[in-house]
Amino acid sequence: MTLRHMKIYLAVYHTENMTKAAARLNMTQPAVTRAIREMEDYYGVRLFERINRRLHITEAGRMFYSYALHIIDSFDQMEKELRNWDELGILRVGSSVTLGNSLLPKVLKAFRAEHPTLQIKATISNGADLQQALLDSRLDLAVIEGSITNEDLQKEVIASDRLVLVLPPEDPRQYAAALQLKDLARDNFLLREEGSMGRSLIDYTFALRGIPVKPMIESISTQAILRAVHEGLGISLLPEQLVLPAIRSGYVATRVIDDEAFLRRNYIVWHRHKFLTASARELMVCFRSLSYTHTSV
Repeated sequence: MTLRHMKIYLAVYHTENMTKAAARLNMTQPAVTRAIREMEDYYGVRLFERINRRLHITEAGRMFYSYALHIIDSFDQMEKELRNWDELGILRVGSSVTLGNSLLPKVLKAFRAEHPTLQIKATISNGADLQQALLDSRLDLAVIEGSITNEDLQKEVIASDRLVLVLPPEDPRQYAAALQLKDLARDNFLLREEGSMGRSLIDYTFALRGIPVKPMIESISTQAILRAVHEGLGISLLPEQLVLPAIRSGYVATRVIDDEAFLRRNYIVWHRHKFLTASARELMVCFRSLSYTHTSV
């Protein structure tokens, strides 16, 4: 069993297709098929079931994936360390949209001042996509707000934030003496897309109260949602750090919901089998120190 076998297996696992895996590896499809059969014969298990010309991952295959990912990642990290990767390599960091718009630029500016030759590849996406990228070793670490439940991911709290109710500028409820979650049941909701951590918190909180939420608009763009609220199309719940300027300018209004704070924590997240280089650990220190300054602004 060789590292080459494991890399072939990871490519097939990710694509669930021998031909696509072969193209990704610049190999022929028969060579990929032969390598998978060699692994199955070696361990005496089925890594994939072939049903109706499709590959289906077996339980043994999932276990093998976990070990192969760890072994390949450890080997790659060894190569990086021996070649002074901390100063000449690439550090891959992910960020959720909220933190990518507010915290990430400050952190990267401070970090690059200390590591001018290190390449940084930053990815801004929703929380679900970032967690999958960490599991697939496509990211070294990420900063994500909200719930992290996968047992293969380690997390560390760096700060907290909250979602705030966003109303059209003339909505009289901004002056209401009291406002509860149930009072919003008949509103048109304008929300982030499914997969974002803020959306997950909203869906969970309303479901817990038995209040249905059927968004009129779903968007990856906070600015698009703000514009729709401004035009009176509905209401939203968005991260406070992102909407404070729009609230202060009067572009939209807000009102505290008396029976729900929509508080959430921000995390640094990484794979539990990930070897963190010195530069990755320094970037984590940067996130820790600047996150508290950021949330107190």
